[in-house]
Amino acid sequence: MKTAVVTGGTRGIGRAIAVRLAADGCQVVVAARAPAALPGGIRFAACDVANAESVKSLFAGLKRVDILVTAAGQAGANSLDIDDPAWPAIISTNLTGAWHCCTAALPQMPDRTGRIVNIASVLGLRGVPDQAAYCAAKHGVVGLTRSLALAVAPRGITVNAVCPGWVDTEMAHGRFAELGITPAQAAQGVPLGRIATPEDVAGIVAFLASAEAGHLTGQALVLDGGGLASA
Repeated sequence: MKTAVVTGGTRGIGRAIAVRLAADGCQVVVAARAPAALPGGIRFAACDVANAESVKSLFAGLKRVDILVTAAGQAGANSLDIDDPAWPAIISTNLTGAWHCCTAALPQMPDRTGRIVNIASVLGLRGVPDQAAYCAAKHGVVGLTRSLALAVAPRGITVNAVCPGWVDTEMAHGRFAELGITPAQAAQGVPLGRIATPEDVAGIVAFLASAEAGHLTGQALVLDGGGLASA
């Protein structure tokens, strides 16, 4: 049985990924700062991905990691004030956290079959005026994915990113409130006419974690219903 670690797996996209990988037969460990009710067979482990020692402790307790999914994330607007606390908070969770987890997991990953999937965003490929920290972090995740894919290619480990657009999660609904729009209004800007579900993202992650994706690495797969295609 493969062991999968999903950070940020107690809610939203991360939770859907954890449920899908468990359904696919993986032993799943969900890592997050606060516990939450999880389906049977999924184990919770306390971890703050922004804290290197916390991440080291998490992976030190695991004998083997076949699949790592870095889904822990923090959203929010930030100002152009140098002292805005949103910048270090968002960068440390979204980008540095992904780096911590990838580097801690790699020594326990098997050659040829190890899989890393980083959850980035379409904002890792374009900009938004009030989201400098989030865009910078997610651009960084895409860059980390590409560089790490080359670094571990000799071991046969694949590293890919998924870049979702709007996804029907609590985090997205918070952004809808900031923008003063409804989910239905957000969906009007999506060529396919709907925003994604967490399960849509989980399906792509499950594929990237599978044997069928063994020759796919260093890629940032966009899941936005066609939005970037019309940009």
